[in-house]
Amino acid sequence: MPAQSAAGSVSTDAPGATDASGERDPKRTPGDRVVADVQLPMADLSVPPNSIGGYLIRRLWDYGVRDVFGIPGDFVLQFYGMLEGSDLRVIGATREDNAGYAADAYARVHGMGALCVTYCVGGLSTCNSVAGAFAEKSPVVVITGSPGVKERESDPLLHHRVRDFDTQRKVFETITVANTVLDDPLTAFREIDRCLAAAHRFKRPVYIELPRDCVRLEPPYPHEPRRDEQRSDPAALSHALAAAKAMIDAAKKPVIVAGVEMHRFGLREEVVKLAEANEIPMCSTLLGKSAVSETHPLHVGVYEGAMGRPSVTEYVEDSDCAILLGTFMSDINLGIFTARLDPGRCIYATSEKLRVGHGHFHDVVLSDFVRQLADTELAPKKRPLPKERGSVHAGFVLQPKNPLTSRQLFGRVNRLLDEEKFVVVADVGDCLFGASDLTIKGHTEFLSPAYYTSMGFAIPASVGVQAADPSFRPLVLVGDGAFQMTCLELATGLKLGFNPIVVVLNNHGYTTERFLAEGPFNDIPNWSYHRLPDLLGDGWGFECETEGDLDKALKAALANRDSFTLINCHLDKTDVSPALIRLGERMSESV
Repeated sequence: MPAQSAAGSVSTDAPGATDASGERDPKRTPGDRVVADVQLPMADLSVPPNSIGGYLIRRLWDYGVRDVFGIPGDFVLQFYGMLEGSDLRVIGATREDNAGYAADAYARVHGMGALCVTYCVGGLSTCNSVAGAFAEKSPVVVITGSPGVKERESDPLLHHRVRDFDTQRKVFETITVANTVLDDPLTAFREIDRCLAAAHRFKRPVYIELPRDCVRLEPPYPHEPRRDEQRSDPAALSHALAAAKAMIDAAKKPVIVAGVEMHRFGLREEVVKLAEANEIPMCSTLLGKSAVSETHPLHVGVYEGAMGRPSVTEYVEDSDCAILLGTFMSDINLGIFTARLDPGRCIYATSEKLRVGHGHFHDVVLSDFVRQLADTELAPKKRPLPKERGSVHAGFVLQPKNPLTSRQLFGRVNRLLDEEKFVVVADVGDCLFGASDLTIKGHTEFLSPAYYTSMGFAIPASVGVQAADPSFRPLVLVGDGAFQMTCLELATGLKLGFNPIVVVLNNHGYTTERFLAEGPFNDIPNWSYHRLPDLLGDGWGFECETEGDLDKALKAALANRDSFTLINCHLDKTDVSPALIRLGERMSESV
């Protein structure tokens, strides 16, 4: 039907191809849409397989990408039309940075994620989420449109331009591991292969810019994809394994510390094999939480310096051979550098470096080292497990009439994890520190920005999680400050039929910041978070002030399979998690 526009003109859809008088206009084709006297072409949904855009879609599919997150804009509409005509699903977000968070979480679960936005106003809006993916080794393919090559010839001041036409690419050079502009059909296809291979190899974001007049260009010569596998130098690998074996065999107190790269490179089974074959106790870091199951008989807990349980911290730091596999030694992972590990007694293996004691080895691929170490016949001394093991919340008892506290909230959430298969998505703040004490049973069932610590990650990340694997149900733990930043991405989940359970820790501001320096800058407006379903038109909302309220809300949330459930948990602004209390006590000893 005709629809009245804001300016009072009439918009008609093209199938009639008539003018305002009702007469057929021979100048208009059925593929056009008319607004007043302006003729607008409809998006071309065909996907020429030999074009630059078609080949990029094909290669994304080859790497397992099935969904692309983003927001369209005029400089990328040609490629968006191709995406819509392909087998890839396009998931629109409410903001570009949210699309980046969703693509990041998708990559953590699925292996690689993709993000597609317009030039500069879209691309530069994703910088924070892409920077987080780079910092935490999550392979996100950033695809952005840009002005056409011919449009740039007279150096016009086109909209969205910042300084030069390559300003956006220069920005992304610093937060991606590879970048390219597909402005030449002679090189574009090799460049696509190169960038996607870099994302796969290094588990970090890459940047691909596609000028809008190049989307449908075809190569002058046939091109077939080439995929080169990284290989270790055999001599370097052999010497590294021999050095590691000597250190482990001589150890009386060995321990394995599994980090986030065991997630990223799919090496969880090899870590467990190494531990089980040699009866070596193992733990994980906060960023690598759920790299191995926390219910495994050899798992001793999460190692995070002073934030961790004293029994775990002492056990790891007393080791004469700490086998650190895929572990980033960041300040958060190490409890704000309260951890104490002697490098001379560590085997430190990541995708970027390999060190055994004080010896460094080069040209050794992480996956080769971990797999062959797991197959090596070792003879370490059997080390007793710490006496104090199990969950911090093992003694949890619900007190229905008591005001809700952080400790009891996480105790009840920990019990919830026994009732259904969840992926815990923790945002930044005390919700992250409190979540460190949760017992995660499966692999890749805990996601958080535990190194880059960007607030606002969790809600859009939950969309990425459920898009990547519909069998996963996200349990989102988010503070009120972070929630206010990105909460409207729940609307995207509603559109897709997703059903996360969102627990908002409402303590009226930035509680972790209060812990460091109190001031009015930590206060934020108090929203009626549980009323958000009224705004979005669907979802369930609950307000909780007692432990009994939370218990009832979580039970109702389990039954709600059709939409999100939002639980507004009122907490005192000075109430903090046991993990943050432990950190404060340890730090006070040295301040």
